[in-house]
Amino acid sequence: MNFKTSLKVDEMGRVLSVGDGIARVYGLKEIQAGEMVKFASSVKGIALNLENENVGIVVFGSDTTIKEGDLVKRIGLIMDVPVGKAMLEHVVDALGASFD
Repeated sequence: MNFKTSLKVDEMGRVLSVGDGIARVYGLKEIQAGEMVKFASSVKGIALNLENENVGIVVFGSDTTIKEGDLVKRIGLIMDVPVGKAMLEHVVDALGASFD
């Protein structure tokens, strides 16, 4: 018999506070500066302020859907925006999504 087992562990954190587009998150011990995160409300953000006890996350979008105690998941990717000829003459947001 050929059994394969694998275990994937996602690092999760909890929102301590949120306001003015910044969320303070506890529990993301291994996060890197510039790494993307996803809040429980599906709003994305980027880790910028790494401290011993918590992380400052800049929220991309409205922070009104994010509440104290919400879960935050590391996406595992450093922020990047796609570029190339296909993007010429397009208006894009901070995540590279086209408005037109």
